[in-house]
Amino acid sequence: MLTSLLEPTPDQTFEIGGTYDFAKTAARAAEWQRTGRVEEACNERFRAFQRLAGLLPDDEEVVLAWNHRNTRAALELLHASAVDHFLIDDFEMSAAMLELLLELDPEDHLEGIVLLAFDYVALDERELFDETIDGVPEKSAARSVLTLWSAFRREGALPEGALRDFRSRFGLWFEEFTAEEHPADDAYLKDIESERPSLRAQARELWLRTENLWALHPDFIGALRAAARG
Repeated sequence: MLTSLLEPTPDQTFEIGGTYDFAKTAARAAEWQRTGRVEEACNERFRAFQRLAGLLPDDEEVVLAWNHRNTRAALELLHASAVDHFLIDDFEMSAAMLELLLELDPEDHLEGIVLLAFDYVALDERELFDETIDGVPEKSAARSVLTLWSAFRREGALPEGALRDFRSRFGLWFEEFTAEEHPADDAYLKDIESERPSLRAQARELWLRTENLWALHPDFIGALRAAARG
């Protein structure tokens, strides 16, 4: 039977030892994802999350060692499973997973706080969003979108200052979020997977990563498009 166990380190973090290889699990799930076995990949990542959760004590704070191969893979699988749940609109489960990720990796190497902020707006958790948004990189387009969407959900209108900031600082993202089509075609895939993706590809990537939200909340995108026409 494959086993997993927490092993303390001298710097007061923990590594995941034992015979279960989280890195191999991550590679296997990624290969299934690439070959169209999406449901199997998601299930594999969720089982890895369950194994990780089962390792954690109820009454002790645990910080995992990012620089340890197997431990880092466990954190990456946790994040990936949170993304899986986000994409099927299970924002509550996604948020719970990301909250756990931030406890286990306070330095947030995977920038889970960005997706967590989107979860909180989707769940209308306003206080939690307000506590979280400062952790989202200030100079990121995601923060600008989050600021606009959160305000729109609360007030029913786009705040002029935040809208002006989005259009001036993140013009390509504004174009992407107001476009009628967002093809994930070969040109986009080649660009985004390159060593230095273009800003236009990065803008489309943010749209595609959050597209399910805009299917649920088309009024926000409608307001952005109206602003673009105006």
